[in-house]
Amino acid sequence: MISFKNVIKKYDEKLVLDTINWDLKSGHCYGLVGPNGSGKSTILRLISGVIESESGTVTVDDQSIFDNPQIKNRIFFLADDPYFFPQSTMDDMKNFYKRFYPKFDDNLYESLIEEFKLDPKVKINSFSKGMKRQVMIILAFACKPDILLLDEAFDGLDPRMRFKLRQFISQEISESDILVIISSHNLRELEDICDHIALINNKKLQMDATTYEVQDLYHKYQMVFKEPFDIEHIKALNPTYVSGTDRIFTVVFKGDNNEAQQALEALNPLILEEGDVSLEEVFMYETEESEHA
Repeated sequence: MISFKNVIKKYDEKLVLDTINWDLKSGHCYGLVGPNGSGKSTILRLISGVIESESGTVTVDDQSIFDNPQIKNRIFFLADDPYFFPQSTMDDMKNFYKRFYPKFDDNLYESLIEEFKLDPKVKINSFSKGMKRQVMIILAFACKPDILLLDEAFDGLDPRMRFKLRQFISQEISESDILVIISSHNLRELEDICDHIALINNKKLQMDATTYEVQDLYHKYQMVFKEPFDIEHIKALNPTYVSGTDRIFTVVFKGDNNEAQQALEALNPLILEEGDVSLEEVFMYETEESEHA
């Protein structure tokens, strides 16, 4: 549905994205992660058609996005710092967006207002940051886009609202086969909802995989020895990460799980247990690995 082909983006002379090739399909939720300044927001702006790349193409269904209103009205970009007209109410913003989104669903709009318990007649500038975020979430879903772009979507929302947002996203993907891209530093939230993860790092698309593939990339073990054990014997196996002292250690390997387990078993630990690796840990290991490459 969305395709990046050899995309290069600069701001003045500063290179921000370098030769990005990436294909995204409808009916999926993509988590977009990366260090600060890595180009995540630039990716979203390219998809929304707000900016244009220096070279390469960004297309939706093989059509260019930039300067293409027929494609843009299928895309909704909820930016990190959403803009509202001065003195506007929710209903004012609804009427504005209805001019550009022909599939705007008034019934869904009313239903979401009731769900979020917001007054559409009150001026938005009197709302808190979290309430303003809720306003844009309501408008985003009511516009019925085919592609929904969320930049730090969970920022400012309380736990109940974050849960509801995850529900709405899952429901829209299931019922309308939309494509959702969420850029966030809250990797725990992404684990709960995304089925694909893309890592932007050093101006490149460093990783593009399903959530299952990402979590299966690294393997973490807890080791307990009967007697004090020299950590250097574990380091000699070239793990991605190792910590601990005396008898208890945590070890992380990247790659073949069976090979890692056999190598650790050869050290004759009293206990060897495999644990889960979080998306946050994968992010840390991947970015550190690229720094030392």
